[in-house]
Amino acid sequence: MEESDRTAIHEVMEQQTVSIAKAGITTTLNARTAVLAAANPVWGRYKKNLSPEANIGLPTALLSRFDVTFLLLDTPDEANDTELAKHITFVHRTQKHPPLSFEPYSPEFLRAFISRARTFKPTIPASLASYIVDTYVDMRSENASDA
Repeated sequence: MEESDRTAIHEVMEQQTVSIAKAGITTTLNARTAVLAAANPVWGRYKKNLSPEANIGLPTALLSRFDVTFLLLDTPDEANDTELAKHITFVHRTQKHPPLSFEPYSPEFLRAFISRARTFKPTIPASLASYIVDTYVDMRSENASDA
């Protein structure tokens, strides 16, 4: 990302305004919106021994403006990589998707299912809420000891 782009997006995310200078007119507009961004690693593959800032190549001051930051890592796996490459080459050779080993749901069925699901208003009883909280905390503490 070029420095001018970084400066512009930093202003939008920090001050929620956009400064525009066109045809001799200079103005500042409100910019209350959500910003969703995606970035690839600077070196083509994510290096786990470096920070996200170093891998993405954006300054911490800019990344700190995002409410949520998460990583999608492409971990090499020979079996999955082989299946993916076979699928891609099949589609490019035949110009169609490979046959499925199952019958997919029809769009009409999915629309009806989603419409029906939206009518439900699930609730969690207080007796179950404490169990969920305790179980969640236990799971998190187990994962913390594994890290």
